[in-house]
Amino acid sequence: MNPDTTLQALVERYLDERHRLGFSARTQAYALRSFARHVHAVGHVGPITVEVMADWARSDSHASSDPRTWARRLKLLRSFMRWLLQFEPGCEVPADAIFGRLPDRQAPHIYSEQEIIDLLAAARQLGPAPGLRGIVYETLFGLLASTGMRISEALALTNADVDLKQGMLTIHLAKFGKSRQVPLHSSTVEALRLYRGRRDLAGISAQDEAPFFVGTRGRRRGMPLGDRQVHRVFIELRERMGWRNRGAHHAPRIHDLRHNSETRIIPRAVPDGAAPSEVNG
Repeated sequence: MNPDTTLQALVERYLDERHRLGFSARTQAYALRSFARHVHAVGHVGPITVEVMADWARSDSHASSDPRTWARRLKLLRSFMRWLLQFEPGCEVPADAIFGRLPDRQAPHIYSEQEIIDLLAAARQLGPAPGLRGIVYETLFGLLASTGMRISEALALTNADVDLKQGMLTIHLAKFGKSRQVPLHSSTVEALRLYRGRRDLAGISAQDEAPFFVGTRGRRRGMPLGDRQVHRVFIELRERMGWRNRGAHHAPRIHDLRHNSETRIIPRAVPDGAAPSEVNG
C-alpha cells in the first residue's frame, strides 16, 4: 500500500463514491471497515493478497467453520478490490471459488405470523415504563414486516413523509437514488397513527422535518434512531425468544422481515401487558 494513503482512507473513499451513486450497503461497509482493521492489526505491508483476504474471511466474529460463510465474507471484498486496482495495481482480486461457489441468492428466514406477533409483543415490553421506547420499536418492526421497506428507508422517514390521511409513505433516495411511494394497509395506518399520537403527546418530533422514529432516552431523545442501535435491540429480542433459524444466514435478520410483506398487514395488535407466549396467531 502507498504509505501516504491508508487502507482505511481508501475504504471510506470507496464507500462515499458508492453512496453518491445511490447505493446503501450497510453490510459491505461493515465488512470493509473490519477488513481494513484486520490488515492494520496483522501489520501487512505491500499489495493486498488473496491470502490476507482469506485469513480475514476465516476470522468472523461468530467463529464459523463453514466455508460458505467464509465465501460470503470474501465476496463482500470483491468489488472493492477491483476498484482498488486503480490505486494499487499489485493488489489481487479474489476469485469466487476459493471456498466454493455460492448460490446467487441466499435463502432468507421466512417469519411465521406467530413469530412476528411475538416480536411486536416483546418490543412493546421494552422499558423503561412508562415510556415510548416499546411502541417505537413495535411500530418500526411492524412497518418493516408489512411494507417490505429497508431498515435504512424506515429510519430516514420524516413526519412529512408519512401521510396518514392518504395512507402513503414517501421514500426519498431509495436504491439507485430514486424516490418512490409505498401504499399502506389500513391496519398499518392505524398502528402508525397510534404511535404518532403517543409520540406527539410526549412533546417530541412534531415538526414536518423531524424524524418519524425517534430515540426516547437521554441525549438521544427526539433524535433519529440509529441503524446500529436498532440492530442491537433486534438481536436482544431475537435471542430472548430463541427462534429456530430457517434461513441460510447465521440467524434471522431484520432484513428478512421484508419477505413477509405480501399481505401488507401488521398482525393484530398485541394487548398491553401481554407476554409474547400469551398471544395466539
